[in-house]
This record gives sequence, C-alpha cells and structure tokens, in this order.
Amino acid sequence: MAMDLIDEPEAAGNTPEFTVTELSGAVKRAIEGEFGHVRVKAEVGRVVRARSGHLYFDLKDERNVLACTTWKGQVADLSIIPEEGMEVVVKGRMTTFGSQSKYQLNAIEVSVAGVGALMAMLEKRKKALEAEGLFRADCKQDLPFLPDVIGVITSPTGAVIRDVLHRLRDRFPRKVIVWPVVVQGKDCATQVACAIEGFNVMSSGGALPRPDLIIVARGGGSIEDLWGFNEEIVVREAAASTIPLISAVGHETDTTLIDFVSDQRAPTPSAAAEMAVPVRLELMAAVDQLGARASRAATDGVARRKQRVADLARVLPKPKQLTEDAKQRFDYLSEKLDVALIDCVGVGRLRLGKASNLLRPSVVGNRLAQGSERMLGLDERLGSILGRIAAQARRDLNRLAHRLCPDIVVVGQTRATKDLAVMLHRLATVACTQTQILRSKLEALGRMRETLGYRATLVRGYAVVRGDGEVVTTANAANFATTLSIEFVDGKMSPTSKLTKPKTSTPPSDQGKLF
Repeated sequence: MAMDLIDEPEAAGNTPEFTVTELSGAVKRAIEGEFGHVRVKAEVGRVVRARSGHLYFDLKDERNVLACTTWKGQVADLSIIPEEGMEVVVKGRMTTFGSQSKYQLNAIEVSVAGVGALMAMLEKRKKALEAEGLFRADCKQDLPFLPDVIGVITSPTGAVIRDVLHRLRDRFPRKVIVWPVVVQGKDCATQVACAIEGFNVMSSGGALPRPDLIIVARGGGSIEDLWGFNEEIVVREAAASTIPLISAVGHETDTTLIDFVSDQRAPTPSAAAEMAVPVRLELMAAVDQLGARASRAATDGVARRKQRVADLARVLPKPKQLTEDAKQRFDYLSEKLDVALIDCVGVGRLRLGKASNLLRPSVVGNRLAQGSERMLGLDERLGSILGRIAAQARRDLNRLAHRLCPDIVVVGQTRATKDLAVMLHRLATVACTQTQILRSKLEALGRMRETLGYRATLVRGYAVVRGDGEVVTTANAANFATTLSIEFVDGKMSPTSKLTKPKTSTPPSDQGKLF
C-alpha cells in the first residue's frame, strides 16, 4: 500500500497535459477518422432553419438524439427537406462542435426511409394545404373551349411531349410552347414552379404569346419519382396561376398534390391533350349539322307562313266581289242622272217662262210709270224740304249778321251777305275738322284708358274686392273689413256684412274662412 502511494505521483507526472483546444481537436480527429461517412436511419425531431440559411435538425430513436447540421450551400442539394416526425435515412460525415463539447452529423443527403413515411408526410401536407383552402372547388377556373396557344411543362426528351403533340395534331392543331423542366429529382419542384410562374408573367403582345392553357405533364413512376409534384412550392404556384391549368402527372392510379389544386386533372398526358382541344372533324360535322338544321328551319318557317297566308286568303272576299256593289251603284246613279238632267231642264224652262212673263212690254210700262210717279213725288218732296232748309238758313244768317253788325240790316242777297256766308261755311268746315280730330284723339285715349284700366282685367276672369268702400288687396285687410263687395265684368255683388271678431282670439278649428 505504501508503494502504491509512492508510485502514484510518478504515474500522474508521466500523463501528458492537453489544452482544451488540443483535446477537442484530438477528439474531432478521432471521431472523424473512426467513423468518416455514415448512413443513419432515424426519426426526425426538431427542425430549425437559421437566418444564415443553415439547417439544423435532430435524429432520434427511443433512447438517444443525434444533432445534424446542413450548411447553407448544402441545403440546395438535398432531395427533400426533413420535417418533424419523418422517418429518414441521412448520409453524412461525423464531426464535432468544440464550442459546446458535442458531436454532430454533417448531413449531405436525406431520403425517406420508406413508402409509408412518404405517404404519411404526403397526407400531413395535404391536410395543411386543404386547411388553407387551396383545394376549394370555387377557386378552379373553366378551361377555354379552343385555346390559341397551349403551354406544356414537361421534359423535352421524354415520350410525354411526343404523345401530347401527336394528340393535338390529330384533334385540332394549335400553337404549342414547351417549357423544358426536370420531372424527377431534387431540381424538379423548383423548375416546375418557375415554369408555371414564367407562363403567367408573359404578356399577350410579347415576343412569345401568352398561353391560354397550361399542361403540366409527366409519365408514370413511383412515389419517389413523382415527389417533386408534391412539393409545397409547386402546389402554391399552381393554385396562384391565373391561366387555367391541367395536371397530367403519372398514370391514372397515381395521385399528387398538384392534382388537387389544378383546374382539371387528366389521368394521362394524352388525355390532357384531349381535354385541351376538341376534335376539328367533329366540330365541322356539328357545324354542318347545325347549318342543315338552320336551313330546314328556315324552309319550314317559310312554308308555314305561306300556308297561313293561303288560309287567310281563302277567308278574304274576291276582288271582283268587292267592286260589284260599287259597279251596281254606279249604273243605278247613271240611269237616275239622265232623268234628273231632264227634270232640271224642265224646271229651268218654267222659271224662264215666268221671268219672261214679267218682262212683257205692258208689265214693263206699268212698272216704269209707277216708278216715274214715285220719282215725281220724291222730287216735289225734296224741293219743298230744300226750300224750307234755305229759308231757315237765311233766317239764321240774318240773325247771325244782326248779332255781328247790329247797325246793318241784311236785305236780299248782297255781296257782304255772300262773303259772310262763305266765311261761315269755312269756319264751320274748320270747326268740324278740328272737332273730328279731337274726337279721334279722345276716342284713342278712351280706348287706351279702357285697356290700362282694371275693367279689361275683369274681362279675363278677375274680380275687384272692396271692403268698406276701399280696394282690398290682402287677406289680412279682408279679415279686418266689416263689409265686402265684389265687382265682376257684368256687375257688382251687393256688400256683405261680416261679424266683428276680436283681434287677439284664435278662430275655432272647425270655422272656415270667407275666401
């Protein structure tokens, strides 16, 4: 025991001393040299995508956890991005992280451990996308009946593009734009998403015309081969496409997530071409059939209308029947016309005979004698009347001359008397003329007065209301007047007495007003 206690310091003194960095480096070299590249099958645990672009995740089983790191430049080379709960096989290189005294796996390749794991991940992703509403039926667009330009996203070297072009050429040749992509592997999802986005950003007037329809096509394969069409980036681009999209990925039994967001799903690429365009020969036959139907319909319509016109014509009377009554009336009136002319001539002869009797010399002489007697009587009456008028004029003239010159006595027809008579005649003429002018002016003023007066207004249906002898122009003045009278165009209404009402009291609601 004593010897052991003595030898212990010597043994401790022989142990080399390491710094922490030297020891960490030695452990790093030991682990990397011992293990190198390894493949690990496990379940993915925590997954973290750092801001720097590096990917950190854990691999775990029932007892232990292995930290994994994929650097930013290596992430793009991964065929799938690990997700929590996925069972995967990871290939990488074992290394250490001295700052935290931990070992880790630098993962450079990640693959799914089996079909069951892929289906579980596919079902999980499908439920998440469906919860966002990307699979709703109301989001889907109708396919154009006959697109001018069709965009096809597929591999340019496979049999799919030949099948699509062959079916389009047989059914209805259209302009096709092929966007070549990788339809399998790690770059598949990125290229397909970029192709869908590229077709949507094309302009109608550009160098390449914008497609009216997009077909995403690929032949059949395993779930691993078709996995690029299940990636979220492809599904979201297909859902956001403003151009109608047909998915033709795999065979009829194959289902990918792009089928749920596409506007139409085709079981095969050839079926997608059949959905894209109709058969030209069938369209031509349908057009010919429609033309024949239109021609038959027009012919039948004309025939039916002819028959209707014929039926109506049988009901209408004949043109000869319409003129027979008029002809008969014409013949009847023409026969009566001869008789009427003879009767008119006879009546004229009778009237002429009566008039000729009145013009016999004896009758005319009697009438001339009667007229001469009447003229003589009128001449005698006119002479007596003129004599009386002349005598009265002389007397008036003598009286007027006596008034003007009392010392002169007018006897007989002297020269002074004649001059005076002429002067009086002129004065009378001037007086009459002036009087006539003044009378005309007075009549014009009277007419103007009548026009401007209120009586002309009465003729048009108005009336003048007077209260206590004054003209009333307001309802308030009418209420305060004791008596009212109304003047119309043909007379006045007698004054009407009104009851005196207190000025401050309010009239009852059931008592009406006078006007």
